[in-house]
Amino acid sequence: MNLFLIVIILGIVEGMTEFLPVSSTGHMILVEKFIGDGRFSPKFMESFLIIVQLGAILAVVIYFWDTLTPFVKNKKELISRIRLWTKVIVGVLPAAIIGLLLDDYISEYFMGNVFVVATTLIFFGVILIVIEKYYKTAGKIDSFGKLSYKFAFIIGFFQCLAMIPGTSRSGATIIGSLLLGLSRGLATEFSFFLAIPTMFGATLLKLVKNGMNYTTTEWQLIGVGTLVSFVVAYLVIKWFMGYIKKRDFVFFGVYRIILGILVLIFLFI
Repeated sequence: MNLFLIVIILGIVEGMTEFLPVSSTGHMILVEKFIGDGRFSPKFMESFLIIVQLGAILAVVIYFWDTLTPFVKNKKELISRIRLWTKVIVGVLPAAIIGLLLDDYISEYFMGNVFVVATTLIFFGVILIVIEKYYKTAGKIDSFGKLSYKFAFIIGFFQCLAMIPGTSRSGATIIGSLLLGLSRGLATEFSFFLAIPTMFGATLLKLVKNGMNYTTTEWQLIGVGTLVSFVVAYLVIKWFMGYIKKRDFVFFGVYRIILGILVLIFLFI
């Protein structure tokens, strides 16, 4: 299969799964294993799986620009935006610290491991269903003004679970948010906003560690994948924000379990 066609498929997968609680990295690892046929170097693929997520993150910035932008004339609104970003930064601190400490270990022992992806898909799928079973109310914390810095920091630790492929960054943060009493809508938005500095930082770390040492073709592949993920992610965000107003996350938990079981069956046949 043509290399550019492969990264287009990976970009579509990234855009579709980055903000759904199903693990975008896990899906891309699985897809690359089945269609990549080892045509990418491990070093390039490890970087690609991180960098391509920038497209999806840019989709968040554009979609929520009116909520995130600090360029407002109203002083009260400006203070509100500053507090929002401060809570996002507080929520990112755990991942920033733990990510720096464990990046090499995770890259060596977890990235590309299909068995790890399958088991985490199943485990957190079960957790998601269990939480939804007992999540009977809309959540008392339904606005960023009600979200404390303490809770933002705790949610940040849940995000760290996503360093293991197959967990899902959005899934981990949503699970943590629901447990703390956030509404589904606020849990989802805060998960989106946490992704912005988290993924920019992860991309910068990966580029620095690899010395930005990619061939012209590899840069082109990264660019195509990132562009595709941006377009698809924007459409998915728009759909998902409408979805959670009417439904819960049980469907995604069931999907994770089924996919994880199918992957395990494939591995052991």
